[in-house]
Amino acid sequence: MGKTVSTACFKAYDIRGRVPDELNEELAWRLGRAYAAFIKPRRVAVGEDVRFSSRSLAAALARGLNEGGAEVLELGLCGTEEVYFATFNYRLDGGIMVTASHNPGDYNGMKLVRHESRPLSGDFGLPQIKEMVESLSFPEVEKVAATRPFTFRTDYINHLLSYIDLDKLKPFKVVTNAGNGCAGPVLDLLEERLPYKMIKLLHQPDGNFPEGIPNPLLPENRTLTSRAVVEQQADIGLAWDGDFDRCFFFDEQGRFIEGYYIVGLLAESLLLNHPGSAIVHDPRLLWNTVEIVNENRGTACLSKTGHAFIKDRMRALDALYGGEMSAHHYFRNFSYCDSGMIPWLLVLELMARRGKTLSELVDERIRRYPVSGEINRRLTDPAAAIAAVEESFSRREEPLKRDLTDGLSLEFADWRFNLRSSNTEPLVRLNVESRGDKALMERKTEEILTLLENFAA
Repeated sequence: MGKTVSTACFKAYDIRGRVPDELNEELAWRLGRAYAAFIKPRRVAVGEDVRFSSRSLAAALARGLNEGGAEVLELGLCGTEEVYFATFNYRLDGGIMVTASHNPGDYNGMKLVRHESRPLSGDFGLPQIKEMVESLSFPEVEKVAATRPFTFRTDYINHLLSYIDLDKLKPFKVVTNAGNGCAGPVLDLLEERLPYKMIKLLHQPDGNFPEGIPNPLLPENRTLTSRAVVEQQADIGLAWDGDFDRCFFFDEQGRFIEGYYIVGLLAESLLLNHPGSAIVHDPRLLWNTVEIVNENRGTACLSKTGHAFIKDRMRALDALYGGEMSAHHYFRNFSYCDSGMIPWLLVLELMARRGKTLSELVDERIRRYPVSGEINRRLTDPAAAIAAVEESFSRREEPLKRDLTDGLSLEFADWRFNLRSSNTEPLVRLNVESRGDKALMERKTEEILTLLENFAA
């Protein structure tokens, strides 16, 4: 192995960088050795996404883990949540997923967890591993371990289906768009057990990504799913990112549904069987979620945005569910981890239970709490920009509530906003919502954006 690597791929929550200059086999091997030295695991699950670089990176990672004394259970092509599942379900000491999710094709990365699928992040684990990767300071190992293929999918599918009552389901027509990522094989297995007719788009895993990188958050990537729902007269459309830890919804009209409203639906669905439970949500948009949780006899609990923060808060509260408007959904019975498969199973069950279409389930919520959607602006001085916005709006009208859980949230009688800095870029992210007044929401959004223009990069 060589001696020169860049550690620029170490980010706040995971490993992510361009291949091969920021992430390569040498670094993957070192990371395996460092993970083994820091976590001291006996058994580690390793999975990989469909990118062409993932196989060689996973093999180098496994070699490093083995040379560090850790047995590797090789999951092969899978989604990030399957690594989480294998780790907690079989009581392994850790898991690593080789994936770049929705990043450009020349990128790759890794998501790392320890026992019970607890995440490693910049607050714990990643800095120590990074230091060892840079210094090549690995302890002597008594015995080199081995890598072996590991079969887990039957248990995983059974676990997914445990969240719903199969007898309550109806034979919906469902458009699925796997984006040529990793979701297709799991959808095939679920289809065998469900009464749904699936119309499958971009279904086969293909590292060429012939229709582009799977990232349904980008509006230009939604047309194919939306059009298919209308043409096929389907009941719902579903799309996933590359490692399918996020699922995105389209109603029977082909309309993309903001993840914020899905958080409310999932809270309602889960509280039906678990009244009184805690539900964790992020501060970007919250009025709709809090109202639904209260109406369904739950307790709404605020958390800073980001998977490590959400998971820690859920564990502390033993929360039933945690939801972020960015389409990350976390479940207590999934070891507080996020899943892109559990959400759509629950939403289709709720549609059957309520006898309503997806549009009927969300239209009233959208009317009650219209939102801006997350708006990003690249700025020269994000901190100064946020301070200027606060000063301007506080001078005009005394806020009813000021919250600094994550960025700045100001709440007024009929509208509120959250403005927060990106962890990794000179960006601010804005979200605005109102109480039943779309024109007010739009007007306030424009006022804030006008203020931000003074700090444009």
